[in-house]
This record gives sequence, C-alpha cells and structure tokens, in this order.
Amino acid sequence: MKKSLRVGAMVATAALATMTLASCGFGGGTSGDAGDAGGSVTTLNLLVPSYSDSTKGLWEDVIAGFEAANSDIKVKLEVQSWENLDSVITTKVSGGQAPDIFNGGPFAGFAADDLLYTTEEVVSPATLADFQDTFIENAAVDGTPYGLPLIASARALFVNNDLLEQAGATIPATWDELLESAKKVSALGNGIAGYGMPLGSEEAQAEAAVWLWGGGGTFGDETTITVDTPENLVGAQFIQKMVTEGATQADAGSTDRTPLMDIFVQGKIGMQVGLPPTVGQIAAGNPDLNYTIAPIPTQDGSALTVGVADHLMAFKNDGTKQEAITKFFDYYFSADVYVPWVQTEGFLPTTKSGAEQLNGEESLKPFLDALPAAEFYPSTNAKWSATEAAFKALFGQLAQGKDAAGVLAEIQAQSDAG
Repeated sequence: MKKSLRVGAMVATAALATMTLASCGFGGGTSGDAGDAGGSVTTLNLLVPSYSDSTKGLWEDVIAGFEAANSDIKVKLEVQSWENLDSVITTKVSGGQAPDIFNGGPFAGFAADDLLYTTEEVVSPATLADFQDTFIENAAVDGTPYGLPLIASARALFVNNDLLEQAGATIPATWDELLESAKKVSALGNGIAGYGMPLGSEEAQAEAAVWLWGGGGTFGDETTITVDTPENLVGAQFIQKMVTEGATQADAGSTDRTPLMDIFVQGKIGMQVGLPPTVGQIAAGNPDLNYTIAPIPTQDGSALTVGVADHLMAFKNDGTKQEAITKFFDYYFSADVYVPWVQTEGFLPTTKSGAEQLNGEESLKPFLDALPAAEFYPSTNAKWSATEAAFKALFGQLAQGKDAAGVLAEIQAQSDAG
C-alpha cells in the first residue's frame, strides 16, 4: 500500500459502503411483550442507520451478547439507510410507533415534545460518568442531556497524490489554492475531477458546513438558527465559483457523498473531504491508492473540521421499558462491547474508558489532531431537524445556477417555519 499521511500514519479500519436495508416497521408489541411490569419477556425496538457494510452485523453481535446475559429481554433490530432514516423515524413517531431506542442525529425536537427519557433516566451513574464531558454537554437541551453520545468523528481532506503530481498541483490550505489545484487536476481529462463536491440529498448539510463555516459563517446555536447571513454567503458563492470554473465533478448539485467517495477510491478524483472510515474503504477497494490526508482548506487557511456526534436516544412510549433500556445501554457502553464496535466502524469513542483503550491508535491520529478545531451542528436547537432537511433538499441548487443568496434565504425560511 502506498500512502503518505501529512498529519500522521494510518492503519486501515473497516470498509465503508452505505447500504439500504429494507425492513418491516415495528408495528405493535410482539407476543409476550408486556414491558417491565408484565410478562416474562420485554421487547426493545431498536432503529439505527447504516454506517457501513459492517453495521448490521455489529449490532447483531451486540444484541446476541446482550440477550444471552438478559434472557427476559429481546431486541428487535431495524437498519435503515441514512437517506431513508429521517422519513422513517418521522413516520413512526407521528403514527405512535416510535422505537424504544433510536440512533440518529438531531433530537431536540423530540425532547421538546417530551417524547424522550433524559440520559440520567436510562443509564447508570457509572455509565453516565464515563462519557467525555464535552460530548454530554453537546447532548443537552436547556442543560439537560437527552442523547447518549454514540460516536464522534471529524473530517479531513483526502488527496490523490498521483493526480496532483501529474497535474503539477499542490496540496491546498486555502480556497484559492484549492480552486487552482482542482482546476489543474480536472484539466487532465478522462473523466477525472479536481474536487469531489457532494451537494446531493444524502449529506448536503455536511458539505455546506465545510464551505460556509470555512468562510467564517455558522449555522447558529441552541437558541437561534442562522443560515441567511453575509458570512455564510461568502462560502456559498465560492462553491458556485468552484463549479462554474470546472473544478468539480459534473452534476455536483445532485451527487451524494457515498457514491462520489467510491469514485475517489478508484482514483478518479483529486481531492474530497472524507471521514475516518474512508481509510477502510480505500484499504478494501484500492489498497494501492497513493493518498494523503490533509486539513480542510478554508478561506484564509485557518483550522477547521466538521465534528460529528451522533446519539442514541430512548423514547418513553408507554413508559414500561425504562429498566430494560437502561440494561441495554449499560451493556452496550461497557468498554469491551463498545470499543470494538466503534473501532470497526472507524469512528472515535465518546467514553473516557474507550479513549483510554484506544490511546496511541495511529489510525485515528489525523482526525484526533483535527478535533480541537471542530465545530458542530446546532443539533440541540429544536429547529435543526427542519434546517438539516432544508439543506438536503435545497442546497444543491447552488450548483444548478440559482442565486446563492436566494438559496440561503429559502433554507432559512424553511428552518424558521420548523
């Protein structure tokens, strides 16, 4: 394998390939499911997204171990793609069929509607104390934590060294340098793109954050969502410059991150922002790829990464499963169970015991180095879910010629409407 790491050497982790797993809804309680106070078996419904090809099997292993230690509790697993997750959870909640445990991103809206247990209600004091303080703070609404931090991550720029060398381009630190290098790589022809720009619905809010925050903007905080601002317009307009000057792939406005990263792995894209599991994807799909992991370029070259902190949350539903949910969370977040799960998926642990166990793991170093400059989505703002959905639906219009200020205004309007 050939790879040079500008911010540290890496060891391959798990392969990343998003998959869609269709499964039946939870429906009503299963036979014998009488909650904590009734019959002999409690069934917990667990809804999770697919992070990789390994996700379903990893959860099945966790469930098998948990059920072996808790014969009176069964866990019913449903895995959905990230593309489908929002609509699936919305349909279930609005239909009175919320899962008992949900792995997702935004949760403030559910908390505002009093649908969730607080974190303290569904983990033991020892488990709660093991979470990194900053992650628990990021999982709070009005000072009360509702989400259990599941994974942490950061993003960085993956660079195809061979393509940049062929094009006479250098690894960029600023937007102007990125534009120049990407245009040189695109000029190589043969279907090669200089920069992979995924503005499609899968994760448009992440690419938006890379550019809007990189120009000094923000999405707001717990109390206020700010999209339509002069600071954010700077990044939106530079996205359009990248597209119109031929620095990106074709159809950037409708391209999703996962298939675009597949193209990078095959050596057809010069640069693209990726996550820790991208390393495993490269190891599995093209181990001879000569690549570097570099900091994300920003307008002025200052440090930035888009932090990710997905959460587990517990719905109250009829209130009979709190004890079973607590047992499951305490089991899952024990280091011997949790750390292999996180490590296989290629993310960073949110627990102190997990961080201690992975101390010195070189494969995580470039992303750990980036975390001090991490900025996070305002996921504890009740309007963030609507904002995220608006980004996914509308932000790609930037690459289709729509006025940048108009796109931001439309996203802001949908956010404000909730």
